[in-house]
Amino acid sequence: MSERKYRQRGYQDSGRDREPREKRPGKKPETFGPRMLSMPGKREVIRCASCATILPPGLDLSGKCLKCGFELHSCKMCAYFDTSARFECTQPIKERIPRKDAHNKCPLFMVRSTIERETSTSRPLDARSAFENLFKK
Repeated sequence: MSERKYRQRGYQDSGRDREPREKRPGKKPETFGPRMLSMPGKREVIRCASCATILPPGLDLSGKCLKCGFELHSCKMCAYFDTSARFECTQPIKERIPRKDAHNKCPLFMVRSTIERETSTSRPLDARSAFENLFKK
C-alpha cells in the first residue's frame, strides 16, 4: 500500500527524484526600490471666479476677465475669500465689503492661484483613433 495509485508530483514527494529547475533565459533580475512614475507635470494657473477660464500670465489684475468681463480685483478672486469666515475674509478687516464680485481697493488682496496637472490638449478626431490611442506605448 506504500505505492501511490497516481504518480503525479505533489507535496508528498520526497524531492530526491526531482530535477533542478532551469533558469529561464531572458528573465530580468529583480530590482529593489520604488518604480519611477511618469507623472504629468504641474503648473500654477489663475482662473476666473465667474467663468473658470484660465487667465494668461501677466494679465493686469485691475482689469476685467477677457471672456466674461468679471472684475479681477474683487473679493471672489482673492486667496483670502472664505464664506464661512467673519466678513467673508480670513484676514482681519475693519468693515464688511458688501459686493464680493465688484471691484474694490482692498490692500490685502492676493490673487488666488491653483496648482493643476498638465494634461495633453490634443483631442482625437474620431472615436477609432481615440480607442487606438488608449493602447499606445
